[in-house]
Order: sequence, then structure tokens, then C-alpha cells
Amino acid sequence: MSETTTPVINKPIPPKKKKKKSKKKLFWIISILLVVLIVVAVILSGRKEELVTVQTEKIVKRNITQLVTATGKIQSETEVNISAEVSGELVSLPFKEGEQVKKGALIVKIKQDAFSPQLQQQNAAIAVAESNLKVQQVALQKYELELTRIKELSAKGLATQSDLDNAQNNVDQTLAQINANMAQINQQRTGLSSIRYDLSKTTIYSPIDGTVTQLNNETGEKVLGTISNQGSNIMTISDLSKMECQVEVGETDVAFINIGDTARIEIDAFPDKIFTGYVYEIANTAQTTSQGTQEEVVNFIVKVRIIDNNVELRPGMSCTVDIEVEKKSDVLSVPIQSVTVREEMKNFGMGEDSEMENLSRESENKQKQKVKPKEIIFYVDNGVAKKEEVKTGISDDSYIEILEGVTEGQEVVKGSFKAINKDLDDGKKVKVDNEIKKKKFGESDDN
Repeated sequence: MSETTTPVINKPIPPKKKKKKSKKKLFWIISILLVVLIVVAVILSGRKEELVTVQTEKIVKRNITQLVTATGKIQSETEVNISAEVSGELVSLPFKEGEQVKKGALIVKIKQDAFSPQLQQQNAAIAVAESNLKVQQVALQKYELELTRIKELSAKGLATQSDLDNAQNNVDQTLAQINANMAQINQQRTGLSSIRYDLSKTTIYSPIDGTVTQLNNETGEKVLGTISNQGSNIMTISDLSKMECQVEVGETDVAFINIGDTARIEIDAFPDKIFTGYVYEIANTAQTTSQGTQEEVVNFIVKVRIIDNNVELRPGMSCTVDIEVEKKSDVLSVPIQSVTVREEMKNFGMGEDSEMENLSRESENKQKQKVKPKEIIFYVDNGVAKKEEVKTGISDDSYIEILEGVTEGQEVVKGSFKAINKDLDDGKKVKVDNEIKKKKFGESDDN
């Protein structure tokens, strides 16, 4: 019996399945292309140079006044501290704080009772010494007469040499006692003068015309007086007709200040008024605070005389003084913030020696030598930042003089701070937008 073979018949694929496969394949191709395009776009956008937004200003000539600013206190030029030279109880203080006094007026009186016994005792001692002196002078006359008589008898041979010597000794001893007594009297009179001097110090008179600006004691209080040191400061008298500013100037700025420099003075108590003055004294010795520490500060006291004092100033008022140390007219200048400092480092190679390769990080850092920082500005030329090294001169609050490196009319970059100090470099493309600050401060476009 023979086997029957069944023929295989290939069935055709339905048209719908072919269409689905084609769409799926096309989707994947498009997706891959999109991914590739996105990657390419990201790469190209990363390579695209980013513009730095800056603000600029034209370089022009200006008048610049360099200032040294310092703070301090208002004081009177003439100020006298009244101190006690003798100790005792205050029995009279005729003037109160704020009252005016005339030169020679009695301002302090100290109780004198303690000096009366001393005066009586010293006068009595002098009287006794003077009485003894008279007795000795009478005795001297007696001994001198006796000496004369003995000499006459000795000449006739009626007196011995011993009698003559004794008579002479009596005269010499009496003279010596008289001289000692006179010296004692002089000493006691000197002591009397000292007591009278101390007594005179119990009354104090004003040495100047002025105002009592400080009163430290009241009637009935006891004050301490010393000869070698300053005693109790009872009061302060100041001449308020001549006032000055005493300001502290740092050691780096005091070298710029000269006698006669003009000053503008702002006093906190009179915020709407600017006073004028001039420097008339500069301290030669510095005042140091926190000496020997990291916070050590060295200042010099500079005195500025106020010349338009038409208000009532009081000692101790706070003030700020702008001293004009130098002026220049018609000089090229740029905004202070336009000048920046860039440091360049020279790195000397370590070499191939094994010893150099084993140096520590600290030693490697020492191989870098700092070059002196350069002052530079950036100016804009056809949308590109150009770096230029400059040499600067004096400056005021807003502008700094440029001695070398720029020309009038150049468009110098003045902002932003981040752009000038970090972002900008020579050849960097920039976008100038000078409206930023106007919008920031609410200025209109017409300004």
C-alpha cells in the first residue's frame, strides 16, 4: 500500500500585517533620527560662545579731588582740666556745668581748717628761734668785750695765754650758735611759705574765659591733691568759640595729609549742614590699639580747625571729615570699579629628578612665584572686550585717574562686578546693555 504525500501550500500574508511591520520600522527610524538631531543640537549649542552682558561708559576728562576720610570727635581747641593740688573738702563751687566763667573768677574753694594749726605752730617756732637769736647776740657782745679786756691785760703781762684762748673760744662758739639759729629761722620761714602756698591752693581761679563743660564733684565732697601727680579732676573749662575735629587717620593715609589741607566736615548732630575747616596739626606719635594681636590698629590723631562755626557745637559730638589731599583738573578718568587687578603666576618646572618629584605640596607651592599684580581695564571694540594694562593716579569716591593705557572716547566696561573681575577676558564677545541700571533705580528711558 503506497503512502500518499500531501503537498504544502504557502499561504499568502495578509496585507494588514505587512502594513503594521512597515509602520513600526519607520517609527524606530524616525525616533533614532530625532535622538541624533537632539544630540547634535546640544553639542552645537554647547560650542556656541555665550555673550557676557556688560555696562559701559565713555572715557572723558574730569576734575578729581582725592580725599582721606576719617571719623572722630568735636573738641574745643582750648580746654583746661581743673585739678586739686591739695586734699580737702569742697566748700564752694560757684559755677555749674554749662555756665560761662571769666578769667580770674573764683571757681573752687577747699576747706582751710587743716592749715590753721600748721600756720600757728610754724609762727610760734619762728618766734622762739628769733628770741633765742637775740639772747645769743647779747651773749656775743659780752664775750667780745671780755675778749678785748683779756687782750689788753695780756699785752701788759697780767693775763695768761689760757685766759686769752678761753675768751676767744667763747666768742667763736657764740657766733656759731648765732649762725645755726639764723639758718634754723630761715628753714622755718621756708616751711611757713610752703604752708601759705598750700593754703593759697585751696582757692582756684579760672585760667581762661570759657564754659564749664564738665563738673565731676559736688559741694561737700573730698578731693585728693598730690604734688607730683595730677590730683582729682574737679571740672573742665572749655573755650567753645574755637572748635576743632580730632580724627583718627590710618598709617597708610596720614602720609598724604599736609598742614593746611582743606576739609569738609559732617557732624551727626547737624545732618543738613556741611562745615568747612583745615588741617592745622598732625600727630607725630601713633596711637596703637590691640598691640601684639591680629587686630592691632595704628592711627594718628589729626586736628582740623572749624572755620565756619555759626552753630552751638558741643565737645564730644561725632563727626566725619573728608580731607582734600590732592586735586587735579581735566584728567582722563574711568569709574573706580572699571579698574581690576589680575595676578599672573610663573610656574617653574619641578624637573625630572627623583628628589624634586618627592617634594611635598607645600614645597611645590613655593615653586610658584607671584608676579606683581597688574591693573587693567576692559573696553569694548565692535562687540568684543579688549584688555588693556593701565597706570592709575589719584581717585575720588567715583572715578580714578588713568595716567597711561587709555584714550579719550573709548567705551570702558564699568559693570557688572562679576563680569569685570571674573568673566571677561581679552577677545570675549560682549553684549552692551546700559539700561540695566536705569531700570534698577527706576529711571526713565528719557534720562
